Amino acid sequence: MPRNELLKEAADWLVRLQSEEKSPALAAEFERWRGRSPEHAAAWRSAESVLQSFRQLPGGIGRQALSRIRGNGRRRFLRGLGAVGLAAPGAWLLWRHRPWDAWQADYRTAVGERQTVHLADGSRLTLNTASAVDVLFGDRERRLRLVAGEVLIATAGDPRPFVVQTGEGELRPIGTRFSVRQLPDATRLAVYAGAVEIAAGNGARQVLHAGEQAVFDARRIGAAQPADDSDTLWREGMLVARDMRLADWVEEIARYRQGVLRCHPAVAELRVSGAFPLDDTDASLDLLLRTRPLAMHRMTRYWVSLEPRG
Repeated sequence: MPRNELLKEAADWLVRLQSEEKSPALAAEFERWRGRSPEHAAAWRSAESVLQSFRQLPGGIGRQALSRIRGNGRRRFLRGLGAVGLAAPGAWLLWRHRPWDAWQADYRTAVGERQTVHLADGSRLTLNTASAVDVLFGDRERRLRLVAGEVLIATAGDPRPFVVQTGEGELRPIGTRFSVRQLPDATRLAVYAGAVEIAAGNGARQVLHAGEQAVFDARRIGAAQPADDSDTLWREGMLVARDMRLADWVEEIARYRQGVLRCHPAVAELRVSGAFPLDDTDASLDLLLRTRPLAMHRMTRYWVSLEPRG
């Protein structure tokens, strides 16, 4: 069975187990489904992960939303949660990487917040929404650990090397300004001045220069792509979209909102261009709806879906 079909079945089981009265017959039916193959079991683990991550959204948002929805509305909510989360979990699980570590980090921001930090060596950090970093400066090196989210870094001159640690490897800048973003199971590096060496977990190395960006994980480093300084305008509270897929636009805006923002697959490939305010994502949605053939459906204040109009 194709993986997408298995994920849909897992989402349906998510609904049934959360909505129906528990019984031995239901439990036995579920265990038979899950035990059909390792692929069925893996699909269910993905479904469980999505639900658990939603419940762990900052401030108890997920738990509040689930507790307030009853009957058929709850079933629709869970089915949508399963379908969206299994299809594109990175769109809204902003704190999926060790949320406890994020709360304990030296510097952190909430959803929709930005913060600029001046370090003791003169380096400057700007944390984007839902981000967290640890600063570990010693006699021999200056180490920064990105726990979650995204940070823009302008390094200051110092005899000690500057090292940025992510879940997938390390970055060593050379007199530079660059941004690092933690993605689900990968890291994105964009260099705006100077150069940065990537050292992936498997030992692979590559140097990026100003105007280049790349995504890497613990096993490989992706090809360098152009990087545009306008991508850092989130510092000023703006998202600049240049012929961006609607699905990608939604993923970006969702980083600055509580809850879930998603789009229907039928409109995912629509193109979006313009400048959108990040400090008022409702205004950004209104701007989008004026220019694209879309309708907005709100199931709760924490669940917004963009659908085809008409």
